[in-house]
Amino acid sequence: MAPGASQPAGGPQAALLATDESGAGARRVRDLNDRLRRTYSGGHTMMTAGVQALDVASRRELLRRVQTFDNFDAGNDPYGEHDFGRVIINAVGYFWKIDYYDAGFSHGWPDPADETVTRRVLTIMREDEY
Repeated sequence: MAPGASQPAGGPQAALLATDESGAGARRVRDLNDRLRRTYSGGHTMMTAGVQALDVASRRELLRRVQTFDNFDAGNDPYGEHDFGRVIINAVGYFWKIDYYDAGFSHGWPDPADETVTRRVLTIMREDEY
C-alpha cells in the first residue's frame, strides 16, 4: 500500500458512482479494475512478503487465479467495481484488492472513474498478512 494513504478504496465516492442513474461511473471503474486485474497493466501491482516468498509455480498460479477471478457477488463486490477477491492456493487463502490514489500516491482518490488522475494499485496478500 502507498505510504500515508488515508482513504480506503471505495469510500463515499464509490457509493455515489454505483448509484448514479446511468450506472456509467461504476461500469467505468469496473472496466478499469478488470483491465488491471486481467492484464496487470493500467496500474501498479504489489505483492506482500508472504506472496513473494512463494515458490515460482505457486506464485504463477496465484497470479493466474487473480487474473481469471470472476466470483463477484454482493458480499465481495457491493458497488459492482470488481475491486476485491479471495482465492485459495494449496489450502492457503489470498486476498487481492484494488485501491485508488492521487498522482503522488499520497492520498486516496475520490474519483476512480477518471483514469487520467487516478492511480490504481492492486495488492495481493496472504490472508494472515491482513
